[in-house]
Amino acid sequence: MSAGPGDRPGAGFGGRLAAAMEAHGPVCVGIDPHPALLSGWGLPDTADGLRRFGLAVVDALAGAAAAVKPQSAFFERHGSAGVAALEEVLAAARDQGVLTVLDVKRGDIGSTMQGYADAYLRDGAPLAADAVTLSPYLGLGSLQPALDTAEATGRGVFVLALTSNPEGRGVQHAVAPGGRAVAAEVAAGAARANSAAVQRGEPMGPVGLVVGATVGSAVADLGVDLAGLGGPVLAPGVGAQGAGAAELRAVFGGARGRVLASTSRGVLGRGPRPEALRAAHARAVEEVVAALRT
Repeated sequence: MSAGPGDRPGAGFGGRLAAAMEAHGPVCVGIDPHPALLSGWGLPDTADGLRRFGLAVVDALAGAAAAVKPQSAFFERHGSAGVAALEEVLAAARDQGVLTVLDVKRGDIGSTMQGYADAYLRDGAPLAADAVTLSPYLGLGSLQPALDTAEATGRGVFVLALTSNPEGRGVQHAVAPGGRAVAAEVAAGAARANSAAVQRGEPMGPVGLVVGATVGSAVADLGVDLAGLGGPVLAPGVGAQGAGAAELRAVFGGARGRVLASTSRGVLGRGPRPEALRAAHARAVEEVVAALRT
């Protein structure tokens, strides 16, 4: 297995992501092999179909995309063979220097949370990624084993804060015991976790947030301080997916320069030809940059 990101001294996740976004644009391409998309590519809905799909995306976008984001659930549904396919996709991305955000949305307590951290954030782990998504709804403190492991290995995490699904509001908009909204507490905790990296002068810390680009005025209404986060913001729903310049100013404000827009079907639906995937990614970058920088 090739060296993981934690094997590169001084190369923290925030710095590597900032460099990748500067070089390739602020777009992360999802690797979401759902059955309809596999069919559209002429691939079977099998573990081998998933493997071929994922490897084709990595091969096409290596050197072009800031990051790719495999969705673990689509691989897990095929059992051990599907997880083996995911391992191959992650290994291929490592070998080709493509940053990976593994979308697993894990969240647990104690030794179980450490187990997830060991699975996804340890050097040499078969499923190791540059970053993972985490759910903080057993309490942000429950994620500490993952935060510690990410810091130790030069990796990162993206913690769910404000998602666009209506069901999320009942938890994320609720008032925490300290009097702030739960989402605001999550953002404040992430900022504290990034403080050491910020003090070291790194461009971004290792702890990012997931904030939907279509959440409207929720960031302002709930007092979520994205400007003070000091880390990246993973944002589904930018550009052609629904949010334009005006919406992004309202949602992200002064944090727009640290937004990593997530897109999947808008790019993958143009496959499977590599040149078509690269062209779709280039268009997505143009749209996102125009929306974020206006």
